[in-house]
Amino acid sequence: MKNISIVLNIVLLVAVGVLYFLYFSSGRPGAGNSVGISGEPGNLSVAYINSDSVLKHYDYIKASAEILEAKKKKVEQDYRNRAESLQGEITAYQRNMNNMTIGQVRTLEEDLAKKQQNLQLFEQRITQELMGDQARLNEELYKRVTAFLKKYGEAKGLQIVFKLDPGSDMLYGQGALDITNEVIAGLNEEYKAEKEAGKKN
Repeated sequence: MKNISIVLNIVLLVAVGVLYFLYFSSGRPGAGNSVGISGEPGNLSVAYINSDSVLKHYDYIKASAEILEAKKKKVEQDYRNRAESLQGEITAYQRNMNNMTIGQVRTLEEDLAKKQQNLQLFEQRITQELMGDQARLNEELYKRVTAFLKKYGEAKGLQIVFKLDPGSDMLYGQGALDITNEVIAGLNEEYKAEKEAGKKN
């Protein structure tokens, strides 16, 4: 989940950049834009979400995390089975090597070395695959949240939405500007509709 939180930091960085631009690009020397919620000229309409709450209560994330965890457990068990099988062959070789010819020992050692190399390659492959799955989930989460916030912001007259979490630069937000619950509810409604549409197709 830390990776997902890092991805959501992009929203904050973009928002800070926009805020900086709007604040210092006022046409009046020495005068910046005041922060407000009216959306009128000269005011900046802002809100924020608690990203930890979004990650905890967004049904899409919970469902995706369960799928990833199930896959992780499956490939880890597959790896353990392969490693135990190889260890069994190595133990049998060590136990019987005194009864083998030099040619048999050499052949078996080459075979075991190849199997060990294949096991290492398998471990690397599944690690990269799981990391790729996590990266795709992070990207999909970013797309879903930002797409929803764009529609939500346009409907509510918001110009910027910040995120609040322990890793962000935002240290405080007035409760009236917190739209976390509304965003979670909206995201979950969209996800529910998406699942129902998928069942019909």
